[in-house]
Amino acid sequence: MPINNILVADDEESMRWVLSKALKKKGFNVDLAKDGEEALRHIKLHSYDLAILDIKMPGLSGLELLDRVRELKSDLLVVIMTAEASMKNAVEAMKRGAYDYLTKPFDLDVIDAIIEKVNRAREMTTQVTLLKEELKDRYQLEKTIIGNSPAMREVYKTIGKVAPSDVTVLVQGESGTGKELIARAIHFNSKRLGKPFVALNCAAIPKELLESELFGFEKGAFTGATERKLGKFEQANNGTIFLDEIGDMPLDLQSKILRVLQEKEVTRTGGSQVIPVDVRVVAATNQDLEEMVRKKQFREDLFYRLNVIPLHLVPLRERSEDIPLLVDYFLAKVCAELEVPVKTCSPDAIRLLTTYTWPGNVRELENTIKRAVILSGDPLLTAADFSTLKVQRGAEQLQSEDLSLEGIVDLKLRGSFTNMEKMESGDVYTMVLEQVERPLIRFVLEKTRGNQVRAADILGINRNTLRKKITELGVEVKKD
Repeated sequence: MPINNILVADDEESMRWVLSKALKKKGFNVDLAKDGEEALRHIKLHSYDLAILDIKMPGLSGLELLDRVRELKSDLLVVIMTAEASMKNAVEAMKRGAYDYLTKPFDLDVIDAIIEKVNRAREMTTQVTLLKEELKDRYQLEKTIIGNSPAMREVYKTIGKVAPSDVTVLVQGESGTGKELIARAIHFNSKRLGKPFVALNCAAIPKELLESELFGFEKGAFTGATERKLGKFEQANNGTIFLDEIGDMPLDLQSKILRVLQEKEVTRTGGSQVIPVDVRVVAATNQDLEEMVRKKQFREDLFYRLNVIPLHLVPLRERSEDIPLLVDYFLAKVCAELEVPVKTCSPDAIRLLTTYTWPGNVRELENTIKRAVILSGDPLLTAADFSTLKVQRGAEQLQSEDLSLEGIVDLKLRGSFTNMEKMESGDVYTMVLEQVERPLIRFVLEKTRGNQVRAADILGINRNTLRKKITELGVEVKKD
């Protein structure tokens, strides 16, 4: 919003008259005050975009009034005027929060220049505020991280607790579970919003180049270093650095990362200058860092520095109830990107997608949806559009044929009951027993051609017990 309302406070009537006339001529609304007390009353009663205050006035001085303005209306921009061109006055005014400082006498063009500068500053502030709101809206958890399973609700809670602080976070989870998305959500919901978010995959860069990528280098530091380059830590100054796959970082480099975390400073390769950095660190790994520490493959002191707040992302197969939500989200996203009408999935397609184990996690699901949208001309995607998953699922079933009965039951249990915390106390034991008993009794009765005496004998239970089970489990008895 451009400047519209201006307050001028000066004990010299001639100065008030000159400024009022000049400013009104340019279309501004101007109020005048002959001293600090009157100016304070105006400020309490009205809304101003700019206040031009004389430093020396009867009663409340310009600097004292500036202090009151900061308390009452911190967004009001204040320009201080003085007839004494002393450095002390200038420093004191700026230290107390003045936007600018003028020495009398001054040309009215100076006022014009200040107003133009103020307008640019206000416009920039508005743009930054809008950008922050846009970014915050873009990275609201419910819009970017999809899922309503108990495991994901715990993730949301943790992000909400840790985002406002600068505490170091270690995100752990399999590849494709969305670790960088979590890191971005932490950054964009923190006080560092609007500052840099710099991501670096430690596994994607050759070991010999990783140090200079992190800390930068000076010109001539090595062959090919034709100019100075800032490292990722400097680029992320005042913001957040995301160190992905930190488990792949060489041990000698881990010690230097530890120093950055402890001392909050870096030194470029080939340089001697110590450069302070204010960076929040979010690290991620798909490896078991504790096991790597035991094997001396990862520094114990660095692990404890990173693991201040551990955040574990469960694989998609352990939150299968979130898959329909993710499918809807990716369908809308992919169709928007490809500029095609939104497609939907049939119930049989949803069943297939929900029962598949997703070794590549959310990333694999997104790519699968994208492939189906591109290849299918039908607005309704069916199981046939995900035929590659059937082939993979069939291979898994072939592997299960080599298992013992106990192994197959174990495999099925792990696939079926991945969210035990959702179940009521006492439910699981009864539910599993019923699902095992029913097919067992049905199978034995089929083999004995409905002979319950013989079936009870094979099962090793009393005939009355078998009758009770048949009734309770709703087993249909077929007799030859």
